[in-house]
Amino acid sequence: MFLTQKRHIALISVSGDPAAEIGQEEAGGQNVYVRQIGEMLASQGWQVDMFTRRNAPEQPMIVQHQPNCRTIRLQAGPAEFIGRDVLFDYLPRFVEAFQSFQRQQKISYSLLHTHYWLSSWVGMELRRQQPSLVQVHTYHSLGAIKYQAISDIPPIGSKRLAVERTCLETVSCTVATSPQEQEHMRSHVSTQGHVQMIPCGTDIERFGHITRAEARQLLGIPQTDKTALYVGRFDPRKGIETLVRAMAQSKLRGQENLRLIIGGGSRPGTCDGIERDRIEAIVHELGMSDMTHFPGRLGPENLHLYYAAADVSVVPSHYEPFGLVPIEAMASCTPVVGSDVGGLQYTVIPEATGLLVPPKDVDGFATAIDRILSNPTWRDQLGQAGRQRVETNFSWQGVASHLGQLYMQLLSEAALKTSSVAEPAPEAPKPVEKKAAVAVA
Repeated sequence: MFLTQKRHIALISVSGDPAAEIGQEEAGGQNVYVRQIGEMLASQGWQVDMFTRRNAPEQPMIVQHQPNCRTIRLQAGPAEFIGRDVLFDYLPRFVEAFQSFQRQQKISYSLLHTHYWLSSWVGMELRRQQPSLVQVHTYHSLGAIKYQAISDIPPIGSKRLAVERTCLETVSCTVATSPQEQEHMRSHVSTQGHVQMIPCGTDIERFGHITRAEARQLLGIPQTDKTALYVGRFDPRKGIETLVRAMAQSKLRGQENLRLIIGGGSRPGTCDGIERDRIEAIVHELGMSDMTHFPGRLGPENLHLYYAAADVSVVPSHYEPFGLVPIEAMASCTPVVGSDVGGLQYTVIPEATGLLVPPKDVDGFATAIDRILSNPTWRDQLGQAGRQRVETNFSWQGVASHLGQLYMQLLSEAALKTSSVAEPAPEAPKPVEKKAAVAVA
């Protein structure tokens, strides 16, 4: 009875819909992470409900992914897209909607795993109302680090920093996805609180089972092209401009048959679409239009093909607490050139599975990309080593297993604590009254 009750858990990702199409505005690694661990935890016996905010009127309230795993979209403000930096004021409505759902469905969650700082506030408020709740949190991005890389800190910045600190110091456990993120928590947020390192994962069955030649044939990419690939959102912090200028430099250095693929979704008029327009303008300005391709959103039907087809996957982010793209590329036997920041320092092993370069260093990225494109034998060695590293360290099954063990440990500790508080201390024995001896016949 105890086990069944404690295995019904809620993953809360207010700003990252697990059922969303990846590549849409503000839909990236967080969405993938929550969806994947939700489904894997369900396959391991947990009853998993994943809560997010409904951001379009046509979205169904509930998306059933498998028998024990579903996404539940709660009404918290207008059913339209609202950027993360202006979403905070709607969080109390999210809490109300969550509590209403619990009452209507007659479900009582014992554990919450919250994702991103907005969700951490929701989780802490739910714990204030239900003190017995266990809360696990994953940041996905730390404001204290992110704000060092940008000049226009949003008005919500001070609130975010305060919430992140309170979260780290008070939740049952914070999950760091890399040793670098764990160190950043301690050096930039707080030395208090319980932290455990559990990395992100990837689908080792989906990626890595098609050759470069086969993938290129399916995508119509010439076998002789030297192909660099970017996968992700259009966001200035992702460093796409650095990659474009690095490839232009490689072209000037005499590299032939260059091809740059910039994969990701965008919607006109959104921040994502505006950044894509800016990048396309730079491509045109540098005379690279003939060698640069924008295939748009990459999804289940073709993402694995693009990774396999590339000679090198480039991750030029200004900041990445972990980054799923590097391990997806390595799972596909494709080496990585990434920025020497955050979680990339953990996933990419320099000179073994790829190369690391200081962020925004155009010349450094050009040199690193050239080294791999100019040496196909070394490229393949890097790719094979990357695949082996992912198989050993970064499968979703392994990540979910570690999380499940953490959940059970925390739930057991909470149950013992509740039991010790609920049970009154035994009374002190009363003095034995002296009675006259009774003769026994």
